[in-house]
Amino acid sequence: QVQLVESGGGLVQAGGSLRLSCAASRSISTIRPMGWYRQAPGKQRELVAQIISGIINYADSVKGRFTISRDNAKNTVYLQMNSLKPEDTAVYYCNVVIRADTYWGQGTQVTVSS
Repeated sequence: QVQLVESGGGLVQAGGSLRLSCAASRSISTIRPMGWYRQAPGKQRELVAQIISGIINYADSVKGRFTISRDNAKNTVYLQMNSLKPEDTAVYYCNVVIRADTYWGQGTQVTVSS
């Protein structure tokens, strides 16, 4: 099992930046995949970025603007978000899969004003 706690969300103007953090309650060095999802009001949860065994995948809508990274020493996964757009507004969730079990954090709200 693992507990995930996201932080770093907030209100930002379009074009601004935020860095989300996801702190895990245990070592993440052997956990794969790890990633970030988001859910906007009235929409389904969607994959934003994911690391699987060193391979990184991004949603087309965030390519070139968002960067996912992990710090195994700090048991933390990050999502650097640049050039934010109003359509990036959503609750962002950290996600990990350990064996056949999927774990989610509580989510952090990101609001981008135009």
